[in-house]
Amino acid sequence: MELQLQYFLLLAAALFCIGIYGLITSRNAVRVLMSIELLLNAVNLNLIGFSNFLDPVAIKGQVFAVFVLTVAAAEAAVGLAIILAIYRNRETIDMEQFNLLKW
Repeated sequence: MELQLQYFLLLAAALFCIGIYGLITSRNAVRVLMSIELLLNAVNLNLIGFSNFLDPVAIKGQVFAVFVLTVAAAEAAVGLAIILAIYRNRETIDMEQFNLLKW
């Protein structure tokens, strides 16, 4: 049984919508990072789905997905380090209280 492209696209759209919802509504910085990861995973699903649909022999989409995973891991590490530094200074990770760049 071969999975059709529509299933990949529906799952990726659902993940992307959940990520956007979490990005817009969350005030916790860690949840915002997790929402960004959901967005990137939705992109990975689309890359792999379209790669399998267009050319099942070549692995171009999988290579791009591994590249996106690498960038996502670096983004998560830098983001968590920034959040940890802010938490040490402010004692909170609430996005509403990040006013470091305001006058």
